[in-house]
Amino acid sequence: MADLIKVYVGYDSREDIAWQVARHSLLRHASADVSVFPLKQNTLRELGLYSRPLDATAATEFSLTRFLTPYLADHDGWSIFCDCDFLFTDDIHKLFEGLDRSKAVHVVQHDYVPAQAIKMDGKAQATYPRKNWSSFILFNGAHPAVKALTPQVVNTQTPAFLHRLQWVEDKDIGALPLTWNFLEGEYPKPAQTPNVIHYTNGGPWFENWQHVDYADLWLAEKALYEATLTPPSA
Repeated sequence: MADLIKVYVGYDSREDIAWQVARHSLLRHASADVSVFPLKQNTLRELGLYSRPLDATAATEFSLTRFLTPYLADHDGWSIFCDCDFLFTDDIHKLFEGLDRSKAVHVVQHDYVPAQAIKMDGKAQATYPRKNWSSFILFNGAHPAVKALTPQVVNTQTPAFLHRLQWVEDKDIGALPLTWNFLEGEYPKPAQTPNVIHYTNGGPWFENWQHVDYADLWLAEKALYEATLTPPSA
């Protein structure tokens, strides 16, 4: 029986099309049911789940709201967070093949120095330990460390504590293959298309990022998404 999967995609009001294409690509390749939700900061504030002061320096609107994912999922199964600048090229259910289900979380454990000083729409590229580990997180809802990741923790702990996964012991952090969070522009383009492409420095939805690796795949997915939209009435 397939796992009941809930996926929360970081939503940034400046990049609505990125969220739409990420969701479309995930659902199009899924071999079984998966629920996908946009993680919108305004909605979380209205619900009283997110109360941190507005941070004008944050790279995205979901910089810290991502850590509310398991609380929102509210079950002992698996939930996933991913950034909106993702493109899924394979079945998300394959992620669970051979997975160590005793771990609290699973991430791709990147160890790199960013190639770009500036990313996306002119924002500076920050460098810190475990960078991009938190851009794709598989949460085990039954694990005590995940259950302890409450809104109070998310609203009061430092960004470093949250992003560096200091709320979980190192032994409980599982390692996913690079192909599940392939950082375009940070690694050499592989012979085989990754399961998940992460346009971490910027993607084709930005005017000045049209020629990145796999831009053609993202643009093709965008065309498929747009074809599903109901045309306006004459």
